[in-house]
Amino acid sequence: MLPVPGRGVYPFPPALSNRTRTRPTHKALSPHEIRAMSAHLTIALAPGDGIGPEIMNATLDLFKAAGILDRLAFVPVEMGSSVFAKGNTRGMTDEAIRTVEDCGILFKGPMGTPTGGGGKSINVTARKMWNAHSNFRVFKTLPGVHTAYSKAGIHIDMSVVRENIEDTYGGVEHRLSNDMIQCKRLISAPGSDEVHRFAFQTARKLGVKKVHCGHKANIMKMTDGLFLDRFKHIAKDFPEIEAGDVIVDALCMNLVVRPQQYQMIVLPNLQGDIVSDLCAGLVGGLGFAPSANIGNHISIFEAVHGTAPDIAGKGIANPTSLILSGLMMLRHVCMGREAATLENALLTTLESGVHTGDFGDNSTPAVGTQAFVDAIKNNLGNTPKTVPAVEVPSASETCFIRAPKPTGPQVIRTFKNLVTHPVGCDIYLDTALSPLALAEEMQRACVDTPFKLTVISNRGTQVWPTGSVYTECVDYYRVRFELKDGVVPGTFGQSRCVALMDKVAEMFTVCSYELLRTFDGVKGYSLAQGQ
Repeated sequence: MLPVPGRGVYPFPPALSNRTRTRPTHKALSPHEIRAMSAHLTIALAPGDGIGPEIMNATLDLFKAAGILDRLAFVPVEMGSSVFAKGNTRGMTDEAIRTVEDCGILFKGPMGTPTGGGGKSINVTARKMWNAHSNFRVFKTLPGVHTAYSKAGIHIDMSVVRENIEDTYGGVEHRLSNDMIQCKRLISAPGSDEVHRFAFQTARKLGVKKVHCGHKANIMKMTDGLFLDRFKHIAKDFPEIEAGDVIVDALCMNLVVRPQQYQMIVLPNLQGDIVSDLCAGLVGGLGFAPSANIGNHISIFEAVHGTAPDIAGKGIANPTSLILSGLMMLRHVCMGREAATLENALLTTLESGVHTGDFGDNSTPAVGTQAFVDAIKNNLGNTPKTVPAVEVPSASETCFIRAPKPTGPQVIRTFKNLVTHPVGCDIYLDTALSPLALAEEMQRACVDTPFKLTVISNRGTQVWPTGSVYTECVDYYRVRFELKDGVVPGTFGQSRCVALMDKVAEMFTVCSYELLRTFDGVKGYSLAQGQ
């Protein structure tokens, strides 16, 4: 059985049902259509680009055959390449945004990111804008999908939970000098708490016995260190689940060598993106990897593979990933009975050897998208014989509930009432001076201040007061000023740091500035490499 969530798996507080009238989309709805939809659970529908419309139409055809459309109403919204082409850098219309926010669920096909023009990934934009904080992806050996692992008799059954909002996916980047570009990595305690709590709650629901945190806290001691610390803290609320952690590079090696040792892994955004695609490769590729992006108010279910423009319109695309994502969506809205019936039909079809051209036994003819779905429709009510059948619940009801709509952006907090004191600053400079020459200038700049120059680093490596002649420097330095001996923290605010920066700026181009502070007496900043 695919370990996908059922009733109660997501940590939504009690709220109102979404059985409400939807706002008009880009396509005007008739009064009859609006009245008809008011009796259904409404879901925003974005078919996607490239092969997206083909696999979405096939999936909806399958849903119709299974009676899903008697319970759900899909409202089309404008998203993707057609919107980008009109100069909208968000890739979605205002009407689409309102519809998704009214429905609380978006079911979407694959969408491409425009090359050039300033438009960012619509997938990332949607997840971040609606705070779909946790990406949940399931990876399982499927019958008829042959991989090196299935041929070796290794059965894979695992999931990856990826933080969806923060990390380098904040997209905060700057050109700092002729030769240096920066991308800021942002990790917060409340953001980490959200994804870790979701992971453990999902593990509890699915009966997962051990959850691993993947990280690089041995190098990124503050960002990944915080992510790991919050994992350990949240784990205390789930004593029946074993918590472990693994450095991400070792994790990748382990996944290739012995993937069956993992049941669930939770990771920061970028690492989670890489690891989840690696895991997809273990079970046949992204065409077999369902994906859900879960938020406290809005959730997104999508195929995460590409738009495959080379085969678009040919009717040969594989719809399995979108179908599996649709099953996750059905379970999300408590239609577990329908999801189980569909899943058994899919497993039976795969077991029988029916396949599209991208997988399966090459000695048997491949079928097109619609023929593949037709085979699943013909297997509705059947169960697989070579793999365990999915247990079909005795009853199912549409019970999707949502938290009340927030009145404005919410500020989420973890640590409160900490005592903080400014103790210095890091000033980042665009200069081609040597470390020694720069140190002489910086020491003169801080003579009449509460600060002393303590370190100069280049690309994170200390180059003053000690360093190696073999360290190559670029035109971007960090100069660190900390309190002189005898100066007591808390005797002044950050204005003295800003004044020092202003003094330095009279002589150099200041690219950026970071205030150094202690938090309850603990330094809130890292050392340079070699310091």
